[in-house]
Amino acid sequence: METLTDALGLRHEPASTPSRIVSLVPSITELLFALGLADQIAGRTHYCIHPQPEVAAIPSVGGTKKIKYNRLNMLQPTHVILNVDENPRGLAEKLMADGLEVIVTHPLAPEDNLLLYRLLGGIFHREADAERLAANFEQALAELRQVNWPRRKVLYLIWRQPWMGISRKTYIARMLNLVGWETLPVEPEARYPTLEVDRTLLDAADLILFSSEPYRFQMDDLESFARDYRCPLEKLRLIDGEMTSWYGNRAIEGLAYLGRFARTVSATEKKIY
Repeated sequence: METLTDALGLRHEPASTPSRIVSLVPSITELLFALGLADQIAGRTHYCIHPQPEVAAIPSVGGTKKIKYNRLNMLQPTHVILNVDENPRGLAEKLMADGLEVIVTHPLAPEDNLLLYRLLGGIFHREADAERLAANFEQALAELRQVNWPRRKVLYLIWRQPWMGISRKTYIARMLNLVGWETLPVEPEARYPTLEVDRTLLDAADLILFSSEPYRFQMDDLESFARDYRCPLEKLRLIDGEMTSWYGNRAIEGLAYLGRFARTVSATEKKIY
């Protein structure tokens, strides 16, 4: 049997069924549904919004950073699923100290979805469903890699006041790299750096992407940005952040979305230039 090891190197045994799972990661809550585990999800965060309307019936324990710990305990979970980027380390340590089985995830590249499917599928006895997702993911990834994408430098913005972007070490950056897009700045120290948006950075970017999450950028934001920074509006694009940042089963749709988005950008540029 394949060893079931999470992002912290913790080994897990297949669960005794039925389990009671609390997911503190929105994309993984959706993945649990896709694995056929809806009846074993005991709790979620209020950021867990997919799939609708099914997820609305699952009790919420608060946000991803601050949860209502007493409410979580009342749900009597057998397993709690966390993510390195989304949940505080101290929370994971407290849950472990209280004797709960904690599964820590940390996909850093699109291919890590395959490990994630098989990890959760193996723990919760959904191996066949995990392999179905893996096959669909591999097909979508292969289709994206068949294209000779033109190389571009892109600035991917996730927040304003202050402006924040992503480093090349993130899952999002590695998703974008599948269509030939390399993120700026080149080597920030932080994974999600605060940015000084200046002429040098703007001129280096072929494309500036405004994500729909965690800050929900709107077209008004692009128009203001173009005006304030004297930047051509056609260089700016809104992008669906769920499709670039959510791993799990949504990543399969995300690969197809990214291909369509990149083709649209290329087609628009040809019309302009």
